[in-house]
Amino acid sequence: MTTTRRTVGVEEELMLVGHDGRPIARAQDVLGTAEPDDGPLEHEFMEEQIETATPPRSTLEDVAAAIREGRAGAQAAAERHDARIAALGTSPLAFAGTTVGKLRYLQARAEFGLTAREQLTSGCHVHVSVADDAEGVAVLDRIGPWLAPLLALSANSPYWMGDDSGYASFRSQVWSRWPTAGPTRTFGTPEAYHAAVANLVATGTILDQGMVYFDARLSARYPTVEIRVADVCLSADTATLLAALARGLVETAARAAASGEPPPEAPVELLRTALWRAGRSGLSGDLVDPRTWRPAPAHDVVGALVDHVRDVLVDLGDLDTVTELLGGLWARGNGASRQHAWAAQADGDLGVVALHAADATLE
Repeated sequence: MTTTRRTVGVEEELMLVGHDGRPIARAQDVLGTAEPDDGPLEHEFMEEQIETATPPRSTLEDVAAAIREGRAGAQAAAERHDARIAALGTSPLAFAGTTVGKLRYLQARAEFGLTAREQLTSGCHVHVSVADDAEGVAVLDRIGPWLAPLLALSANSPYWMGDDSGYASFRSQVWSRWPTAGPTRTFGTPEAYHAAVANLVATGTILDQGMVYFDARLSARYPTVEIRVADVCLSADTATLLAALARGLVETAARAAASGEPPPEAPVELLRTALWRAGRSGLSGDLVDPRTWRPAPAHDVVGALVDHVRDVLVDLGDLDTVTELLGGLWARGNGASRQHAWAAQADGDLGVVALHAADATLE
């Protein structure tokens, strides 16, 4: 079977760190002197981070190249201000975050208190093209059970404020404080989806539509489904794997909807619990198997995810690449396990962990 290749774009939030591994507030300086060759770079909520964004790409080879180009460009821009980039979901070292001086961000800091002040967290957002909102909502209604394994693969934030959090992805815990963060119910139609977003804004609890932080949502700017559940990946290879699996999920869901298959039964309380389990365990323990909603080894659940999207991966010619990237991830470990290994080698020096992460960001 042949299929049209959906385009994929990857947004990565990256930490700015000094030569001791501690986050440093240089975003305005870095962006102020960025050059065209550095690629598209943007502010995030904190001065201690910047965001890259790849152009939409159709092949995994091009996605991988664009991710590496984005990271290299961000590093070139950071170096002009004696900083480095590090793909870390949270800082291993304690920090006092500096909110970017934009009105919207300052309003959020005032409204949400400690939740906003501690939002030095970095995620990876994968945009996959859809035909229209109807197809996008059909996709959202079907991919929820498989988002937790994506979080487990990407988990890259075991440390928080200088301590081992006990979580593979503590970013997911910090992020879940926002009132709209997390999984969603089945919507059924674009009208129901947009009504839900409008009703959230109408509560007056969030500032605007941009603060609808669903784990997967329709993009307000592009004709895409935006999958937002993952930590920023330590390795560019893992980010490429994440993009491939995200596209596989979107295409698989779109095919199921087109053939008339109903969305799966996936209560929000089970989705939320599965995501918590993925953030806690990463790839080092059991996950919740979305086929049974019972615990199963992470290796088996990730294998089930690949099986779920296998037909699409075969049709796109992506299966061999995904298999290779996944094999490398199992052999090397995700970001959380690599950070733990570096900490053990450095007798618990978390500054060294951050610096190793900065090196790995450009591998």
